[in-house]
Amino acid sequence: MIIDKFTKNKQGVTEEEFLRNYDARIYENPAVTVDMLIFTVMNEEQENYRRLPEKSLKILLVKRGDHPYIGQWALAGGFVAIDESLDEAALRALKNETNIDDIYMEQLYTWGEVNRDVRTRVISSSYMALADSTSLRIKSGQDAADARWFNIHYCVLEEKKVLGEKGYCYERIIAIKLWDEGEELFSKIKITEGTDGKVKREIIENQGIAFDHGKFIEYALDRLRKKIEYTNLAFNLMPELFTLTELQQVYEVIQGKELLAAAFRRKIENMVTESDQFRKDAGHRPSKLFRYRPRFYDDK
Repeated sequence: MIIDKFTKNKQGVTEEEFLRNYDARIYENPAVTVDMLIFTVMNEEQENYRRLPEKSLKILLVKRGDHPYIGQWALAGGFVAIDESLDEAALRALKNETNIDDIYMEQLYTWGEVNRDVRTRVISSSYMALADSTSLRIKSGQDAADARWFNIHYCVLEEKKVLGEKGYCYERIIAIKLWDEGEELFSKIKITEGTDGKVKREIIENQGIAFDHGKFIEYALDRLRKKIEYTNLAFNLMPELFTLTELQQVYEVIQGKELLAAAFRRKIENMVTESDQFRKDAGHRPSKLFRYRPRFYDDK
C-alpha cells in the first residue's frame, strides 16, 4: 500500500487536514526535566609528602535556592524547553547552575514514576559524565544557591532472596553517603529484582538529598562500576599525562576495592602509550608518564 499526503483515514481525512485541526490539549502534557550526574576523582591532602596522595570519587551537587526542597542538595538540572532537545537542555542547565560547559555527557536512564515530583507529573532524563576536575571551574549560577563536589561512599547493607506474590525476587539494600567539610547527606535504597528481570528502586531513608535523586546516584554508581570494566570511561577522569599508579587508583576508587598491580597493568597495557616525560615529586622516584591511546578500541 502506498501512503502519501492524499491518503485518508477512516474518517475521510488526509494527513494535512488532520494536522491542521489537531489539538494537543486533548492529552495532558507531563513536564520533562534533565538531571546531570557529574563525577570526578580528586587527590586528598596528605600530611606525609613521601606517600602518594589518596584519591576519592566525588559527585557535583547544587544547593536548591527555592521551593521545593529549599536548602537541600540536588543534581544539576532543569526543565526542558519546548524548542530544545534533551542534550541541549542538559548543557544549558549545567551551565546555568554550575558554570560548566563544553563537557561530554551520555544519557543514562529515564525516570518516570507518577508521583516522583511534588510539583506536578515530571519525567526526568538523567545524564552521566566523568570529568578531570583540574579542567573544571565550578561556581553556583543563577538557579542555585551553591555548587560543591561531595565525597561518595557506596555500601551494600543487605542482600537476600525473598518469596513474593509472583515468585522469588532478589532484594538489596544500598546505602549512599555523601559528604564534604560542612555537610553530610545520606540515602538508603531498596532494590527489588524479579525473575522477569524487572527492577524497582525505592528510597526507604533519606537525609538532605532533594527529590528522588538518591536513586539516580545509586543507579549511576552501579552503572559506572560495571561500565568501567569494558569501556574507556575512566580516561575521562585523567589529565593528558598520568602515571599507571594514578590510573590504577582511579579504577580502585570507582570499584571500591584494591587491584593487583601486575594484573591491572596487563589489563590496560594496550589502552595507553608511553610518553617521553616523567613525574618528579618530592620524596618519590621519577615515574614514567603515559597518555590514553585513542585508537585502542578501533584496533580491537
